Amino acid sequence: MQIVLFEPEIPPNTGNIARLCAATDTTLNLIEPLGFKLEDRYLKRAGLDYWPNVRLRVWPDWAAFAAQGQQGARLVLTSAKKGQVSAPAHQFAFEPEDCLVFGPETRGLPQEILALSPYRIRIPMLEGRVRSLNLSTSAGIVLYMALARTGLMEDWA
Repeated sequence: MQIVLFEPEIPPNTGNIARLCAATDTTLNLIEPLGFKLEDRYLKRAGLDYWPNVRLRVWPDWAAFAAQGQQGARLVLTSAKKGQVSAPAHQFAFEPEDCLVFGPETRGLPQEILALSPYRIRIPMLEGRVRSLNLSTSAGIVLYMALARTGLMEDWA
């Protein structure tokens, strides 16, 4: 299982997701351009002392990730956009090698990325309350659902 952040913009979100990846031994892929520098103090603070435990891969663009980072794994795309054909995350049949792809906080995944895979999921929410969830919250929900549905955390304490 891998998390892929396409052009993330907000350092604390990426830092929180890095901590999530450290806790679950999940590879974190960052697709440039980033909305911050990796040395950003807010990014480091959100990840605290967990950064040495993060399997971090930074890619200059989507093409580089697709050529070397995806390694034939399915792309499971996330979208909060209305009208996207997607399955509720809690009903989706995840696979252990899936790449869980999240878009930038202010824009979401662009159409050209959404067109790359038929595997799309959404986090169900009550209608009319909020537009979307925070990126790091969404990544945590989706990753833990994926790990649970694939049995990858069966032996965890």
